[in-house]
Amino acid sequence: MSEAPRHVHFVAIGGTGMGALAGLLAARGIRVTGSDDTLYPPMSTMLEQWGIPVHSGFRPEHVLDPRSDLVVIGNVVRPDNPEARAAIDEGLAVLSFPDALYRLAIAGKHPVVVSGTHGKTTTTSLVAALLHETGRDPSLLVGGYSHDFEGSFREGQGDHFVVEGDEYDTVFFDKTPKFLHYGARTLLITSVEFDHADIYRDLDHIKEAFRKLVESMPRDGTIVAAVAHPDVRDVVSGAPCRVLGYGVEGDGLHWSCAALETEPNGTHFDILIDEKVVARAFVPLFGKFNVENALGALAATTVLGVPLDAAKAALTTFKGVKRRQELRGEERGVAVVDDFAHHPTAVRGSIGALCQRFAGRRLIAVFEPRTNTNRRAVFQKDYARSFDGADRVIIRSVPKRPIYSATGPVEEFFSSEKLIADLGERGVAATSCDSVEEIIEQLTAECRSGDVVLCMSNGSFDNIWQRLLEALRGFAETSDRQSLHE
Repeated sequence: MSEAPRHVHFVAIGGTGMGALAGLLAARGIRVTGSDDTLYPPMSTMLEQWGIPVHSGFRPEHVLDPRSDLVVIGNVVRPDNPEARAAIDEGLAVLSFPDALYRLAIAGKHPVVVSGTHGKTTTTSLVAALLHETGRDPSLLVGGYSHDFEGSFREGQGDHFVVEGDEYDTVFFDKTPKFLHYGARTLLITSVEFDHADIYRDLDHIKEAFRKLVESMPRDGTIVAAVAHPDVRDVVSGAPCRVLGYGVEGDGLHWSCAALETEPNGTHFDILIDEKVVARAFVPLFGKFNVENALGALAATTVLGVPLDAAKAALTTFKGVKRRQELRGEERGVAVVDDFAHHPTAVRGSIGALCQRFAGRRLIAVFEPRTNTNRRAVFQKDYARSFDGADRVIIRSVPKRPIYSATGPVEEFFSSEKLIADLGERGVAATSCDSVEEIIEQLTAECRSGDVVLCMSNGSFDNIWQRLLEALRGFAETSDRQSLHE
């Protein structure tokens, strides 16, 4: 493919990264089309706003009539997909998503890659927002909706391209991790834990992927790593370039923080460099893990030439990311929060953050285990501890359908019943429901003014937050009408 493509077709366009790249190319004036089985907000809404036509289902004619100049294939696509098969068999130019992103957007820029099991999306958005607010005009592609940029991508004229780099595999014909394809010169690692059980056997297998990323760094590059976490410290131990360690607390940290203080709008904290307080900062986020994300972003942007005072000032205006502790609304005095948390560490962090943000209010956590990892029993015990701080837990039951795993057939499944029993032993009232309708019925009946409902899932969760707000509103209106007639 010697010339820039005039027509690019995306197979499985609904993924956050795929959709974002499609939007970026469409903004350049390139004709972009796509196809997918199912789409849901926010990506379905954004694709519509960008004017990108999306076919429902996969058919060979979507890539052949007319012939696409380039076909980008997502990592969820299987080898027998009709569109992927047609593109390859007919000799069309075909690229994986990460290779297309690098060739069409990142090449020629300074790649700033943000990786880690948790916090990638928020930290990627933070780094880009700090660069933008301090006049660096960065480009961005992030696996979520950034409120600061009103979308998931930005094409700037500055030197830096900030990209969220995940460890999931690239595509069916290239099983290497996606983050190896971006040519990182500045690398930020937020965390390393076991996840993606359909791809990785265990924690050591995950760490092997991160070590390859670290080993790929140029000698004049820089790694900003959350080395307060032992597994992060382990994977960067053989780095060929400079490593700057950061963390909320711990030994041997170049960047650390102290004196965390929560207020209604966010968190104040001291910034320490080599154990010396150099500044007091504020981030409009909650929870120790979000302070750590902010600290990593500050460290990375100073590496990129932004004065700390300027970056610290820009931090105060950060608007956040959709579905990351996002307050969706309040009805009947009940606050409804939407969150992406699904891993035990993320669940624990989100609950802890909301306990700070809504101190003194009853917290009801609603959880949907739906990934190939959390539908297994691998984190069963960890989840029991993850809900500490919640006053009430409702779990959406998951049918025991077959799960694909890197270690073969799965015989031990996540058990809602066992989690309920374990939570009961820890003094947390918990129940399970088979459907979202049943969950909403329970919440509508039992919620009272002052409650906070935290909905956690990495999927659409059948739009539970909106349906709950509507149900609470309808319940209130019905109650008002009844009281008028009494």
